[in-house]
Amino acid sequence: MSLWDHNTWDEMLVDMPGAPVTDDIELGRRMTEFATRVRQDTYEIYVRLDDEQTKRQLMAGQLNMLYRDRRAHARTTLLMEREARMSAGNEVQRVRESVGPAKGPTQPDAPEEAGSSS
Repeated sequence: MSLWDHNTWDEMLVDMPGAPVTDDIELGRRMTEFATRVRQDTYEIYVRLDDEQTKRQLMAGQLNMLYRDRRAHARTTLLMEREARMSAGNEVQRVRESVGPAKGPTQPDAPEEAGSSS
């Protein structure tokens, strides 16, 4: 009898040398294990997808917050820079006041008091 003379898979497997003997109970157990494994794998895939979705939503929220706050940050930066310039200008003014007017080669010496002769 050739392989092509069989009507069902069971008949074909019976005649094959080295074919595993499988009964209905064993087949049911294997199908149950397979279904359980598929269910677990599917669950793990959905958990991973959900985690990635949560991470993306968190990053999108942070990006939106930064986008909304950028004008406030820019204004704060300008105010801080203006305050630093004013503070530096005030410091220069204090130094000038403590040292007195500067004398350079283009400025003559202070005039001597009237009535004093050298």
